[in-house]
This record gives sequence, structure tokens and C-alpha cells, in this order.
Amino acid sequence: MENGFVDCHCHISAHEFEEDFEDVILRTREAGVKTLVAVTEEVGEFARVLQLQESYPDLVAPCFGIHPLQAAEGPQQHSVKPQDLDVALQHFYNHKERLVAVGEIGLDFTPWCAPTQQDRDDQVTVFIKQLSIAKELDLPVNVHSRSAARVTIETMKEQGISRALLHNFAGKPSVALEGVKAGYLFSFPPAVCRSKQRDKLIKQIPLEHICLETDSPALGLHQHVRNEPANIILPCRYIADVKGLPTETVRLVTAHNAYRLFPKAKTR
Repeated sequence: MENGFVDCHCHISAHEFEEDFEDVILRTREAGVKTLVAVTEEVGEFARVLQLQESYPDLVAPCFGIHPLQAAEGPQQHSVKPQDLDVALQHFYNHKERLVAVGEIGLDFTPWCAPTQQDRDDQVTVFIKQLSIAKELDLPVNVHSRSAARVTIETMKEQGISRALLHNFAGKPSVALEGVKAGYLFSFPPAVCRSKQRDKLIKQIPLEHICLETDSPALGLHQHVRNEPANIILPCRYIADVKGLPTETVRLVTAHNAYRLFPKAKTR
């Protein structure tokens, strides 16, 4: 199992994959990906990710989560409200045996996404409630932290969270190292290859605290091209280059880290 890649954060249930799903899965397996940690963002995705696990039990490791940004009826998103979580709550308990983590959850304080203090307060309320569910169900958390790195890590520490993945982390190295001290892991998608902006961050985070992700269909190498799990090799190579390590070492260590964080993904 540990001889392949683990995509620690992807949206394989996204509608962008519906038309050629079988081809995407074929390319995923050909790329050596052994596990897809499949996060969700809203309650409407929960049934789909469970269906995918039934179809691909050796590959898809499902997570339930309510993202800090929720889709509205149109193209607009809104900052999450407590009622967005209320309608999902029972699902976490009904399917707890099948879940490998709670996610994608977290905070997004980007000004145009959460313009008011009430928006940010509601996000924290929903985040803390889902952290509580994760502790109750003895599950790790798969976390979004845009424009909110410090408060996300501080909130998790205050809530007694010991097992967390901070996906696509872009905070300061000093903030990341606070997460490292707390035992948290950090993952990077193919988009990290677009610039050298996060090289210092990657250098300072120990490899034992790094995982690989694609966040597909988003955050690929090219901004407006659909990303997919087969591209997991890209952040692997990039991290290897930045750290001056063999690509194979990064692949092996990150897979080991992933299964340590998400043990139910390994024992499926």
C-alpha cells in the first residue's frame, strides 16, 4: 500500500469529473496513486463520495465536511452559516464507520469571501463544531486556512486537536512551525510549482510533516486547466527539488505520513 502515492486532499466527487470519470481513475492508477482522500464541501456531496467509495473501495477514502465557503443558487458563494452545518450533522454519525476524516473544514477570511465580522464569527462557530465532531468520532481533520493561517492553527490547538492536515498551506513559515510543534501536517498541490513563492515554507517544514495533494479539479499546474489526481507527481518532484532530496524519498515519506494521519485510509 505504501509503495504508491497518496493524494491527501482531492475533490473526486466534483461535477468536473463526471463526463470522463473512468478515464480519470485509469490515469490515477497508472500514475501510481493508491489512495484518494476524497473531501467534500457541502452536504449535497456526501452521497456521491460514499457511492464512489462503494465503486472503488481500494482507492476512495471518503471525508465529510462543510467548507467555510458555500455555493449559493447562482455562481456566488457565501460564507458558511451555522444552519449549513445543522442540515449535515446527522450524516457524520450515520456514516462514521466509513469516514477517514472530517473535511474539508476550516476558515477563509479572504476579504471578499468573509467581509463582515459576523461572517468570520460564523465560520469559527462552524469550524469549532466540526472539530468537536472529529474528536467525538476519533477522526483527523482535513483543513482549509486561506487568509487565516494563524487563527486556524490557534483554534485547533485550543480545541485539543492533535491530528490535522493543513491543505495548500500558504501562511508564514513561523506560523507553520507552530503547527509542526502541535503535530500537524501540511500538503501542497501542483499549483505550488507555478512560482517559488513557497520555497522557504517548504524548506522549513520537516519532510515528516509534509503530504502530497492535488486539490483536483482545482490548483493544477495551469490555472484554468482541470487538475486531476494523476498530477500528484508534480508537487512530489517540486518538494524533492526544493529540499534537495530524491523524488522517491519524498514519495515514500509522504505516503507514510498520510497513512499515519489517516489510518482508516490504509486499512480499507
